[in-house]
Amino acid sequence: MFGLILPVLPGTALILAGFVVYGLIAGFESLTWGFWLGQVLLVLASHLLDYLATVLGVRLQGGSRAAVWGALLGTLAVFVIGPLGILLGPLAGAVAGELLLGQSHDRALRSGFGTVLGLLLGMAGKLLLGSIMCLWFVLRVW
Repeated sequence: MFGLILPVLPGTALILAGFVVYGLIAGFESLTWGFWLGQVLLVLASHLLDYLATVLGVRLQGGSRAAVWGALLGTLAVFVIGPLGILLGPLAGAVAGELLLGQSHDRALRSGFGTVLGLLLGMAGKLLLGSIMCLWFVLRVW
């Protein structure tokens, strides 16, 4: 579930991979085609939600496309500065994107904080979808 709170890691895809491993070991009898289709749709929804929440957070604060791209590129900061990069990277990226466009510091900071809000909402959504996936799995195999 750690991958559900890191924007870079595909948490729900890793959960799905765990279900596949279970199926390989214990057999796929209890996991129907409907289960697999639903799980894949939840994984896709999770990835879409993660992206859209960040974009929405920036846009709701009046951010530009440069702020969105800066936030998305800033997400990679987690690889450079570790866990602090989860929120600081996108924040700094969005602010940098706005400043490169010549926007005011106030607008740049609003875009940055919108990014953080979007990331937090995306994490909450991924956590919810990942929990639904796990609960569905437990109900199918129990």
